[in-house]
Amino acid sequence: MTSIDKFNFAGKKAFVRVDFNVPLDENFNITDDTRIRAAMPTLKKIIADGGSLIIASHMGRPKKNPDPKYSLKHILAHVSECLGVEVKFVDDCMKAAAAAAALKPGEALLLENLRFYAEEEGKPRGLAEDATDEEKAAAKKAVKASQKEFTKVLASYADCYVNDAFGTAHRAHASTALIADYFDADHKMFGYLMEKEVNAVDKVMANTVRPFTAIMGGSKVSSKIDIIENLLTKVDNLIIAGGMTYTFTKAQGGKIGNSICEDDKLDLALSLIQKAKDNGVNLVLAVDAKAADNFSNDANTQIVPVNEIPDGWEGLDIGPASEKLFADVIKNSKTILWNGPTGVFEFDNFTSGSRAVANAIVEATKNGAFSLVGGGDSVACVNKFGVADKVSYVSTGGGALLEAIEGKTLPGIAAIKG
Repeated sequence: MTSIDKFNFAGKKAFVRVDFNVPLDENFNITDDTRIRAAMPTLKKIIADGGSLIIASHMGRPKKNPDPKYSLKHILAHVSECLGVEVKFVDDCMKAAAAAAALKPGEALLLENLRFYAEEEGKPRGLAEDATDEEKAAAKKAVKASQKEFTKVLASYADCYVNDAFGTAHRAHASTALIADYFDADHKMFGYLMEKEVNAVDKVMANTVRPFTAIMGGSKVSSKIDIIENLLTKVDNLIIAGGMTYTFTKAQGGKIGNSICEDDKLDLALSLIQKAKDNGVNLVLAVDAKAADNFSNDANTQIVPVNEIPDGWEGLDIGPASEKLFADVIKNSKTILWNGPTGVFEFDNFTSGSRAVANAIVEATKNGAFSLVGGGDSVACVNKFGVADKVSYVSTGGGALLEAIEGKTLPGIAAIKG
């Protein structure tokens, strides 16, 4: 593996896997170009060196080839504008050999959506709902067999491979993992964005400066169980927030009214509490809640002990005592990981807890802590509160970041690192 900073792209064609899976409105206008802008340092470095670009991405989950709704044509003009170069387009990623070969230094080409081909993901399509196990197995085997040729064709377009798509690093897809096998260690590398993501995760999970505090939000314990269990072997403090709060509260005999709760995970919550004790981890749970009589921004509210929420009321955020409790732990930390808000922050009347967490992270960061914010809702929080530039790093990867926190090896990273 080589570093993009040390690689000279002059005269070389670079296949760059980016994550341009950006949201579009009903008129196919981009509503958030964060992912496109995030890839620009890598793309501009290659152009500045005198290399030529073959840009590849997926968009959405198309079920047919082609699917106009998910065409990358919709973003072509904006990519050209951001790059400062007129980007050419090929409407079939498997028929780009001539266009790639014709690229001159400083020129760029955008391939059509990789996922128009089932081979990108390696999953069969079009199976009948009543397909037998044998038919499913045969279809999967066929796709896997053709996936190798698909990958080989993509690799043939370029002299080197750059993966700058952390958001898809947890997928063993053709363009994110398999393609790297066609390039030697000196001709495959991470892009700048991917480097930052990998370094941020390593700094939090492998090169930790203590005390290490993780704040885990989310509505369901079941969706975060693997992450929580892995964190309980690594952190000094684990703050549980969001809807998970009420499963833990009920498990300990508390009254939670109509609050969200996984009744089949009460024993699991108790086992996690015990595991935290066994590992010497300070498990921090809310002590009060901002309860509402309806799931609405305009609901009537009251602050109550988290274990005494009245019938007909539900906790939609933490209360002021919990805000202080959480903030005190965060401010005394040197490594911070935040995934998930403390409540229904989409409602303006229930943003206080998440804002208190964000502000505490900002203060800790200012005092020398390393803070990593990741997971869609946490990123939305720091953006909503205008503090994204005041934390150490905001991850672009949702599922990829979560799997890295779980301790899993990400295929897209392993393919480059070896």
